[in-house]
Amino acid sequence: MDRSEDLVAKDSEPRIHSTAELKGCKLGRYAAIGERVVLREVVVGDFSYFERHAEAIYASIGKFCSIAANSRINALEHPIERLTQHKVSYRPNEYFRWLGVDAPFRDRRRSKAVTIGHDVWVGHGAVIMPGITIGNGAVIGANAVVTHDVAPYTIVAGVPAQPLRPRFAPAVAARIEALAWWDWPVQKLARAVPDMQAMPIEAFLDRWENDAV
Repeated sequence: MDRSEDLVAKDSEPRIHSTAELKGCKLGRYAAIGERVVLREVVVGDFSYFERHAEAIYASIGKFCSIAANSRINALEHPIERLTQHKVSYRPNEYFRWLGVDAPFRDRRRSKAVTIGHDVWVGHGAVIMPGITIGNGAVIGANAVVTHDVAPYTIVAGVPAQPLRPRFAPAVAARIEALAWWDWPVQKLARAVPDMQAMPIEAFLDRWENDAV
């Protein structure tokens, strides 16, 4: 017997810890923002979550992303070409009554947004530098510093982060991309979870590539 989405899934409203700080953000269904997370102008996709003490600014996060504790997405840039790299030159309003935020510098930061695809795992303490794009299904190792774009379904680690290995063979990765399971309706996703748990990846793809419901 079919069950409605209301019966299959829990409340889809985003969950935000009382100590989190968000400004100018957009959160998808089932998104979760943990303890003391700080987000500024970040789009968070459906089912994605940030663990405690993570920070992000000027970023777009896909669906089903796992952002571990103490990670930093789009690490703050300082104007090292100026007399001082201190924020007194770009946020003087914090110190002086009649001096405002340096709008051109803020726009410079916004122009270097970070883009993270679907089903990306950002490990504990990882730092993603400005302007980086991370493809679907990638893994960022703990304490990695990502200074270059990361290809889909690639595992990277280190300082600076370097590719370790692919998660899947190219043909399998292509099948996952075509499946686009992150866009499935909630009812279908709920039906697929037991197979995700039990089936090898290729058997799962064989089973679900032809499921139209």
